[in-house]
Amino acid sequence: MTILDHRAPNTAAQPPIRRVLAVRELPILLILAAIIIATGIAQPRFFSASSLRSILLWIPLLTVVAMGQMMVIITRGIDVSVGSMIGLSGMIVAMALRDYPGIGVAGGAVVGMGVGAALGTFNGLLVAALDIPPIVATLGTLGMYRGLVFIVSGGRQVYAYELPDSLQRLSISGPFAQQVVPWVVIVAVVAAVATYAFLGFARTGRNIYAVGGNPPAAALRGLPVRRVAFLAYLLTGTAAGLAGVLYCSRFPSVNPAEVGVGYELLVIAAVVIGGTSVFGGSGSVVGVFLGCLLLGTINVALSVLHIPDAWQKTIYGLIILIAVIVDDLVWRRLQHFGR
Repeated sequence: MTILDHRAPNTAAQPPIRRVLAVRELPILLILAAIIIATGIAQPRFFSASSLRSILLWIPLLTVVAMGQMMVIITRGIDVSVGSMIGLSGMIVAMALRDYPGIGVAGGAVVGMGVGAALGTFNGLLVAALDIPPIVATLGTLGMYRGLVFIVSGGRQVYAYELPDSLQRLSISGPFAQQVVPWVVIVAVVAAVATYAFLGFARTGRNIYAVGGNPPAAALRGLPVRRVAFLAYLLTGTAAGLAGVLYCSRFPSVNPAEVGVGYELLVIAAVVIGGTSVFGGSGSVVGVFLGCLLLGTINVALSVLHIPDAWQKTIYGLIILIAVIVDDLVWRRLQHFGR
């Protein structure tokens, strides 16, 4: 058993069937396949390139922030302010690019990630330095950061036509299959790969699992428990700042009343559906990415099936709940069968 995955047993010497059943992401793959097949049978146009593009455009923001949230949850914390951090970062980036278009997309990304890092630093200090319970600390900053969105913007939205065309192209074109796989998807994949490398190969990344798995034992081993927890919140804020930039590219306007609203619940749902333990110590990048893909698929499927808007949120939440329950039950059964 490695520090990278506290749930999966060593499968090197096991028969092939047991190695397959030991894959933690198998249940979510089965659920995802079932939803895709069922929706495709009910509405064949779900298999079209436009539907695929819709799914790919839906998941990048969620994926980027979920990578950071996963690390926070692995350390036995939680950050419910990520939606507000996306909102404040996105609003400041939009205003900066509107008023100073010369800084370009790269400059906007630096601004967004810088703002996000500052917000994440504040969250980390509240939790790691002042010992404020994570849910209490980030509930407070959720409201504070959301209020700042209105203060810095003066309640005025920034329209897409006021922003550089290069920013909009991030959601329109890409390096290959330009009409299907835009740059925002590439950014999300790079963020996921970087997170995988950090958690799997960097000492600090592996310490995140150790701290979440058993904080007292980690402290006895000399690991910097508070510093690791602080870093998790800092990285989550930075990820939210990058997502704020992607938001400006993705939507026709950056409205202070809408930017980033509701993303905290989606992000937490994606991380939990992806198999990250709310008790800390375990979680995988692949699982979280599949959780994001599942939520994006459900969102597009509901639209393709012409479910009325009034019912979509109810059905969406119900499917998320069912997915979490089924994932847990199937995982337990597969583990029992694989013994």
